[in-house]
Amino acid sequence: MFLADLITPARIRLPVEAQDKPGALRELAHLLAEQCGGGVEDIVQGVEERERSLGTGIGFGVAIPHGKSPTMRELGAVCGVTAVPIPWDSVDGEPVRLLFLLAGPESSAGTHVKVLSRIARLVRREAVRQRLLQATSPEELHRAIRESETW
Repeated sequence: MFLADLITPARIRLPVEAQDKPGALRELAHLLAEQCGGGVEDIVQGVEERERSLGTGIGFGVAIPHGKSPTMRELGAVCGVTAVPIPWDSVDGEPVRLLFLLAGPESSAGTHVKVLSRIARLVRREAVRQRLLQATSPEELHRAIRESETW
């Protein structure tokens, strides 16, 4: 599975309007529920529960909030770039602008881990992060993900 197959242009929010962590989580949870099904409150609750146990700010201005959502039939993912950096409790102490939100049922745990790993590998490359952050449309960001996966 490629990220570009999971994160289509319709699943990209550019820009994320929220200017704080709770608002960004909620905004992306709405997008995920619209595109993939599931309940917004259930998605937010699952992601916030995960955030309380271990933060998802992986550094370099990137966060990958994720959690379990029993109202979803399969794993779903969305991506967003914030208009302004958002404080996130990241491992490097830096705010984030690039967000990937994942949620799915307990039965998708294996795929969930694989997708998390693919995202982490993708964004650890500075050139890729910059290209994603500089995208001006969902289609451009999607193209950057797709082309970066073939490197």
